[in-house]
Amino acid sequence: MKIKALIGAGDQIMGVTMPVALIGIVLNTLYPEFFRTNLGQIGTVLGFVLLAIGVPMWLTSAVQVLVHVPHRRLITTGPFAITLHPLYTSVALLVVPGVGFVLETWVGLGIGIVLYAASRLLSVKEEKKLEETFPVEYQAYRAKVLLPWL
Repeated sequence: MKIKALIGAGDQIMGVTMPVALIGIVLNTLYPEFFRTNLGQIGTVLGFVLLAIGVPMWLTSAVQVLVHVPHRRLITTGPFAITLHPLYTSVALLVVPGVGFVLETWVGLGIGIVLYAASRLLSVKEEKKLEETFPVEYQAYRAKVLLPWL
């Protein structure tokens, strides 16, 4: 099994996201007052709620990929029954913004938005590969995913 099969578009997505994240973190360090959420306890609670949902979703997805992809099995259960790309979606929309809110900065939300946009644009190749590998099964899976647009 080639490592690229496990990574998917992740390396390209990170190639887009990491420079933005680095710039955001540096700017947040230099000008924290500009990026402060000022949400107080509401922001902290929101951050922990996002993390409480996002981290298990991400971990479950990662384990499923590690277990099923080397055996060339299409994953259709767990977080994959909710969204087509739960690894990317959970990190982009839940984990990274959650950390940002806990740390009282908008930078996490900004990084999450960039990560999500990059994942939507760059995961198209993954989807085409899945359609080629599982022509019937992938279409049936896509039809059953709860939030295919997410």
